[in-house]
Amino acid sequence: MNWLAKINLSKVVTRLGAFRSAILILAIVIISLFCGYRLGNFYHSYQSQTLAQQQARLDFLYQQLVDKTKRINTLDVELEVERMANQRSQKMLKSIEQEHFQVKKELAFYEKVMAPEKAANGLVIDNIQLTKTESPHHYRFQVVLVQQLLRKRYAKGYIEISINGSLNNKPSSMPLSQLSTLTKKDLSFSFQYFQVINGELTLPENFVPETINVAAILPKGKWQEYNRIDQSQPWLKIIDNNSQSSP
Repeated sequence: MNWLAKINLSKVVTRLGAFRSAILILAIVIISLFCGYRLGNFYHSYQSQTLAQQQARLDFLYQQLVDKTKRINTLDVELEVERMANQRSQKMLKSIEQEHFQVKKELAFYEKVMAPEKAANGLVIDNIQLTKTESPHHYRFQVVLVQQLLRKRYAKGYIEISINGSLNNKPSSMPLSQLSTLTKKDLSFSFQYFQVINGELTLPENFVPETINVAAILPKGKWQEYNRIDQSQPWLKIIDNNSQSSP
């Protein structure tokens, strides 16, 4: 800026005269104002164009956000509808399966009782059920006995139960007497058509059950001959079937 300090206005005025100096100063002011105006106008136009572009991009992004939000909400509604429909279908299917299982079970039971000619004569173990309790390793069991003779006399006897499995990773068979306080009298039966025997048992902590064995024993008496019927069922299968039959 040293060159501005070197300019002597008085000398300039003296050389050009007052009128020419005024004209020069006026021209300089006009040119400065014009350049400033044009520069400001250009900058304003550039800013306006940039703002318009940014606004257009912002509107575009906002519209995309609105569209995607609507799409997400639509998909959420469709997903919820599908989930509810799937839950209803699962419940309906489970209900139908349970009803079908129960009907087949009841039909087989009453067919054995009322139409014994369709099955083998004599006493049969119709059903074995196991139910978990809230206590660890503790179960309830139920054994259903049916007599299939056309001329039915009272069947008298008792049942024996044992559990096969693994105890401490070694094969083991445990009689009910080691798993329950039930007596032989508790396990006795005397019926003409059918009888249900219920009880509870507790397995050892390190025992893994695999099969349950039930034997119905008819001691020799005045009106009956000695007979023994044995039936074995996989432990998990009985638990699963009992779960299916429970609503």
